[in-house]
Amino acid sequence: MLKKRIKLPVAALLFVALFLVLGACANANEENTENTEGTENTEENMEGMDHGSMNHSSSGEVPEELAVAENPTYPVASQAVMHANHMKGMDGAVATIAGAFETTVYTVSYTPTNGGEPVKDHKWVIHEEIENAGEEPFKPGDEVVLNTDHMEGMDGATATIDSAEKTTVYMVNYTDTETGKEVTNHKWVTESELSPVE
Repeated sequence: MLKKRIKLPVAALLFVALFLVLGACANANEENTENTEGTENTEENMEGMDHGSMNHSSSGEVPEELAVAENPTYPVASQAVMHANHMKGMDGAVATIAGAFETTVYTVSYTPTNGGEPVKDHKWVIHEEIENAGEEPFKPGDEVVLNTDHMEGMDGATATIDSAEKTTVYMVNYTDTETGKEVTNHKWVTESELSPVE
């Protein structure tokens, strides 16, 4: 009888210990699953951001009706320091001017045609990159259709004009300060985003 009394409590203790160990493993697995799901969500968000990222370089083609600037502050082939953060690796880079044009430049908000997240205050879209643009510039609040592909899902998207400014815009070549990659014919940088090289 004594032996049975000893064995029962020991068996019960072993059962409880086993139950606790199995429970802890299950919790650890759940936490790992949650962490993995969180990582996946973060990666998906980052991929979404990358998917809609701006094209640094371009072919250099410009709309036929875009007017070449006659006496730009920064002539073609001259250099200037950029003070713009449209993209990483841009601010502070020394740019070589590839083109200078007179136009009205806009910041716009739109929802990409490829289903990406809404984009607010995108810099920059010029007047000649808007569908059916007439001679008169658009005003803040106007709804327009974009006719350019600076970003994926931009071409054909309906956009709202956030701001408008008549100025000289520049197409530039520069070296990305973060990656060291050469960027050619980047569109666009405004005159106020440039300063002389000291």
